[in-house]
Amino acid sequence: MEILEVMWLGKPLWMWLAFLAIVVTLLVLDLGVLHRQQREIEVAESLVLSAGYIALGLAFGGWVWWYLGEPAGLQFITGFVIEKSLAMDNVFVIAMIFGYFAVPRRYQHRVLFWGILGVIILRAIMIGVGSTLVEQFGWVLYIFAGFLIVTGIKMWLTADKEYDVGSSAMLRFIRGHLPVTEQLHGDRFFVRQTDAATGKRALFVTPLFLALAMVEIADVVFAVDSVPAIFAITTDPFIVYTSNIFAILGLRALYFALAAMMHRFHYLKYALAVLLVFIGSKIFVADAFGLAKVSPAASLSITFAILAAGVGWSLWKTRAQRTVEEGAR
Repeated sequence: MEILEVMWLGKPLWMWLAFLAIVVTLLVLDLGVLHRQQREIEVAESLVLSAGYIALGLAFGGWVWWYLGEPAGLQFITGFVIEKSLAMDNVFVIAMIFGYFAVPRRYQHRVLFWGILGVIILRAIMIGVGSTLVEQFGWVLYIFAGFLIVTGIKMWLTADKEYDVGSSAMLRFIRGHLPVTEQLHGDRFFVRQTDAATGKRALFVTPLFLALAMVEIADVVFAVDSVPAIFAITTDPFIVYTSNIFAILGLRALYFALAAMMHRFHYLKYALAVLLVFIGSKIFVADAFGLAKVSPAASLSITFAILAAGVGWSLWKTRAQRTVEEGAR
């Protein structure tokens, strides 16, 4: 059909629809088949699911490489790796949010699932706006690059500080404008109960809803880093969005594995800080010295090297903690 060949954001409509069909299928399979009942997800299952999502993402990247060419394929994989790595930092924040609201593990998947749906929509809006700005005003890339450098430096300086959920202005706003129950009500986000002030039944939000809201807010904050980062790699909206979403889709599975061993990746944040500075600075360096843009292959290689160094250093520095844990079993 001719309508499927209509170009939308630089790519035929059928490519976007095919990607959307894959995402919807994965979400239906996740919620409707694998996790129809509320239950805890064990670390082993989490690792298997996470490996599956990574394999699907890389397979899609292989298709991009085959259909759109080597540069596009390398850009997709680079964006996928960067987003997946930044998502690991997001996992640590999500764990703090669940701890603050005392959300049992059997309900955490529900929050993460609906959180992912919100992320898919929010990222589409942010990437759409960013793509339009870059297309209309090329100098916006320099703003993105400068922001990444500043963010990377700030991340390095604050790497040892933990996220304080209770100090969130948005959390205070929600609690100040919506009636909130004192306790969880199973896996429900909303409940009807008697309002002590009026004596009438009213709709209340539960702490589980507050956890969902904070997860969404945390993603917006992290998207401010990750979206400019991928735009510094490529300005192709299709590559930017698909690499982002494939990396995020596996966030739920990745969470349950990483949350159990967060302390083993303590120094990863320093590597992410270096990575953000590298991504931002390569645009300025190339222009300052009249060089061509860093090739996709070089960007991917340097990205892997930085992250591997961060993971390796983290595991080495925390090896004593692992020995203590194994001895306590």
